[in-house]
Amino acid sequence: MSIAEKMAANQKQVAISEFFEKNKHFLGFDTLNRALITAVKEAVDNALDACEEARILPDIVVKITKLDNKKDILQLEVEDNGPGIPRASIEKVFGQLLFGSRFHAIRQSRGQQGIGITGVVMYSQLTTGDPTHVESKIAKEATAVSVDIGLDTRKNKAIKSNQDRVDWGEKLHGLKVKTTMKAKYQRGRQSVWQYLRMTSIVNPHADILFIDPDGEKHHWQRVTERLPGRVEAIKPHPNGIELGQLQRLCGESSESRMTTFLRRTFSGVSGRAAKELCEVAELEEKLKPKSLSAQQIRSLLEAFQGERTLKGKPVKLLNPPTSCLSPIEELLIKKGLSKTIDSKFVATMTRAPSVSQGNPFQVEVGLIFGDGMAADKPVEILRFANRVPLMYQQGGCLLTKAIESVDWRQYGLDQAGGRGVPKGPAAILVHLASTNVQFTSEAKEALSDNETVMEEARKAMLEMGRGLRKHLEKQKKMGKTKEKFELINDIIPAIAEKSASLLELPVPDLAASITKIMSAVIAETTTIWNKETKQTDVHIILYNYTSRARSYTMLVNWPERQGARMVGNELGGRKEAMGVWAWKLETLQPGSQTIITYSLDGLERGDWNETDVFYRGSQEVIGATKMDEKLLEEIRRQEEALNAPPPNENSELEGEGNSEEEPEYELPQTDSTASKSDTKQTTLFGGDY
Repeated sequence: MSIAEKMAANQKQVAISEFFEKNKHFLGFDTLNRALITAVKEAVDNALDACEEARILPDIVVKITKLDNKKDILQLEVEDNGPGIPRASIEKVFGQLLFGSRFHAIRQSRGQQGIGITGVVMYSQLTTGDPTHVESKIAKEATAVSVDIGLDTRKNKAIKSNQDRVDWGEKLHGLKVKTTMKAKYQRGRQSVWQYLRMTSIVNPHADILFIDPDGEKHHWQRVTERLPGRVEAIKPHPNGIELGQLQRLCGESSESRMTTFLRRTFSGVSGRAAKELCEVAELEEKLKPKSLSAQQIRSLLEAFQGERTLKGKPVKLLNPPTSCLSPIEELLIKKGLSKTIDSKFVATMTRAPSVSQGNPFQVEVGLIFGDGMAADKPVEILRFANRVPLMYQQGGCLLTKAIESVDWRQYGLDQAGGRGVPKGPAAILVHLASTNVQFTSEAKEALSDNETVMEEARKAMLEMGRGLRKHLEKQKKMGKTKEKFELINDIIPAIAEKSASLLELPVPDLAASITKIMSAVIAETTTIWNKETKQTDVHIILYNYTSRARSYTMLVNWPERQGARMVGNELGGRKEAMGVWAWKLETLQPGSQTIITYSLDGLERGDWNETDVFYRGSQEVIGATKMDEKLLEEIRRQEEALNAPPPNENSELEGEGNSEEEPEYELPQTDSTASKSDTKQTTLFGGDY
């Protein structure tokens, strides 16, 4: 044999499972500490995904037991109340890499590749030689399946043993996974406890119980009964298509016309757009996709990407639907943060959906500030992608870079040189919900750079910063005013009493004098959960400590879009915009006060802890913000746009419908020309718009 033939004879195909067995660090099993967190992560993520898809409120129990301290052998047990896995599918789910239901679906989900839980089985077998024990109960069966699963890495196939049926008593459905592995349990920021804590923040509908190796129980109870919204799989968008993909889609298509193929295969392509794409690509509408040559497919791709134009302009496509996304939403982020971090100020925001390379995404942020956290240390950064905590590679993550790109000094936090992670008693949460999260590695620990997502996250950070600055300024003003008021009320009455006793005269009425010295209008607001009525009570007192009569219109924000109802509103008033209520008050005389009270029904405890108060009037109101009328108009315009009926992509069928050009409807794009008002209003009114 020649040298070339001998070299060729030595070549052979490597199974995907054998590859990852030799490169386990790609999956997050590179150290003993990370191996345990990765295993917990994969099991818990699968449980949450299964429960949400089956519309079940998740109850998850995680237990870690030390089996051999000297050899660092641990046992991990994860049990959930999900729908379970049918017996025939268990060996594929746990014993075959790249087996899953989400890889080809374009929608938001925690897992995509079908690698995670099989990787845990593989690592367990690699480090201890033991199979992974699985028990699964589905609702229609009386007993649960019990089976041990190993992995034949050369064939990427499961090895089953000890298959049996076990009685689960009254439990209707669920899954239990028990595996042993070489791993280390540690405490601190990069620990199983921290991962589960972070998971509970962005999954407030989940009840998570963790039993650590010392037998100590850590319980994060659910704070809402509301499951995340359903996500629907969508078609690929032309902006995110590569040449090879387009060749495959054309070759697999059974459509008889190009226009039908374009409308039915892709999202964002209306009947009009399909005809225009054929025109600019110089393709006949009656062509069959299968018959296209390589050059014709390339021409079509150039039309998708705007390289070929119609009258100097690219074909205008609709943005893809956003029903494929399930953001956490602002109220639930607040509840999640508040249940794990004790603080008085929490600001959250869910940005409008945007699109990057044809993939819909949303950025959500939260900022919590208070005395309970260290003021001389970097803020705690909580990073998430599709509700999954990102525990490692913080410095190289896109979300961290977005935080570092903001000069936090102007918002009340310390930051050396205006760069890097700021310091202060705060925690910053960033969540990316997307149909195609781009990670830096298969271990899914950090997000890779993307200018569009970066700009959107940065805008969100700036709004959070402005909200924090307003809060601190408001607190500072109120503190000084209260200090002045208390001082005046202590000193002046004492002087008056002493003077009156010396002169043997009655103590004069000091109200007018105190009012003249104070010379301020003050708004004091309390927002409290009422245990008896199960409502949120809001109480606003407006004091006129000036020498002149004052007239005001007072406004508040309230979570109307989240389903809240305003009740017990005796002063009436009127709705000015979605989530904005106003009262035109009677003239407030010097030394007098007006009280506004109402309650919010339809919320749960912790949903609404702080009410922003605004005013219209010439005299400044300490404790309230002057209303921005331009902003209010923008909110009204967006409300009208949201209430407008969405377009129908398939409204123009061949030979049907009218010939008029249909209106275009697009989501906000995250480029440098995005409207400033789109971000400005979100923080001012608590992110309801």
